[in-house]
Amino acid sequence: MTEQPNYFNRVDLAQLTAQFPIGLAFLRRFETISRDELRALQEGRFATLMRQAWKVPFYQRLWGARGLEPGDVRGLDEITRLPTFDKSDIMASIAAHPPFGDFHGMETYAEGERPPVILHTTSGTTGRPQVLLYGPRSREIQNLLVARIYLLQGLRPDDVVQSVYGHGMVNGGHYIREAVVHWTNSIFLPAGTGIETRSAQQVAQMRDFGVTVLVGFADYLKRLAEVAREQGLEPGRDIKIRMISGHMGREDNSSLSRAWGGAGIFDWYGVGDTGLIAGEGPEKAGLYIMEDAHYLEICDIDSGLPLPDGATGDMVNTVLFKDDIYPIIRFNTHDVSALRTDAAPSALKLRRIEGFLGRSDNMVKLRGINVFPQAIGAMVSERPEFNGEFICRVQRDAEGRDEMTVTFEVTGGGGSEALAGAYHEILRQKTGVAVAVAFAEPGALAELTGIESRQKPQRLIDERF
Repeated sequence: MTEQPNYFNRVDLAQLTAQFPIGLAFLRRFETISRDELRALQEGRFATLMRQAWKVPFYQRLWGARGLEPGDVRGLDEITRLPTFDKSDIMASIAAHPPFGDFHGMETYAEGERPPVILHTTSGTTGRPQVLLYGPRSREIQNLLVARIYLLQGLRPDDVVQSVYGHGMVNGGHYIREAVVHWTNSIFLPAGTGIETRSAQQVAQMRDFGVTVLVGFADYLKRLAEVAREQGLEPGRDIKIRMISGHMGREDNSSLSRAWGGAGIFDWYGVGDTGLIAGEGPEKAGLYIMEDAHYLEICDIDSGLPLPDGATGDMVNTVLFKDDIYPIIRFNTHDVSALRTDAAPSALKLRRIEGFLGRSDNMVKLRGINVFPQAIGAMVSERPEFNGEFICRVQRDAEGRDEMTVTFEVTGGGGSEALAGAYHEILRQKTGVAVAVAFAEPGALAELTGIESRQKPQRLIDERF
């Protein structure tokens, strides 16, 4: 390359939209494509990805330990011959080769030919923050996929979008801003978390700028509706939010909709390494996997083997477009989901997942039963006194028996024996195991959960070790 390398001359935007269409072009492509055509598209992108990955020391070491050599895995039908990896492997790579690790492939480029590299980190929700690295092409495809889902869900050019994703070193807020600004016509307000822009200021900003769409994590968005009312602003009247798109978990979305005056609620799923993997459509019947961009497997939490459709397990993802910086092949997210088996609700020829069901590395085993702390709130979401905030505390007694206590924030001076009995029975029926129940006043758990300051609130305090 004779021209000085920069972000913009390493990305052919017209080519990207041809390869990964959005808006009406996305619908036309994936309403008419056959499953055989889609598989052929995936196979071609997987072959390119594998050629780059074999140049990377991390994969040479990971795959070589299994006795594999270049050419041994010839397609997606043989992908399970490749071992999975997870965040712990990336962190070990960084520890052995500081500060960036040896998983990214930057050294595979000739001098002066390496594309610009975008560096962020994870939020550190499940431990020390992890380095995240992107090349311009793969970064823009990630951005484009977010925009694709927002548009599918109904984002319009006249919308004003407020984002409560965090910034700083964390990837979330930056790439959501890029998605809306680069690939839609909507106006974007990067408010960030409650630490970056105080909650009272956030709701005033919504009123002043006429915000119509909110994006972010459901827990904090629900909190902002409470703050709006505390400030004398009525959602639906003073702040007319018509659409909310974010990470919904298993909570009852109707409560979030009511909190914001009847806004439409949409879910999507992705992680910092991979970007958006799947998103809900207007039919709200599972999340469509972006199969032109990702090859997603559901694998058994214990054995790691692929599971049949409908079974619950870890999402193991291969990013078919990350062939510039940090190839991702069989990354175990440790996020739990299942492939939908019901009839497709639209003409889109894309498979669907249930959405985020919990984290297997944050799973608690009580008397042989797997319990996912993130899923607890959804189990009691229909209780009118429950405000959506809770935390689980796990302890081990002198006999080695694990016990969990779930503390819920409730309104109306809750905490009676009858109320505790009702919650206890709901959890026993839905988890299959008895757990202890406690109550707290609204706002009392904020310091423990970090609802105002964290990208994702903490839901488990593990005191067993």
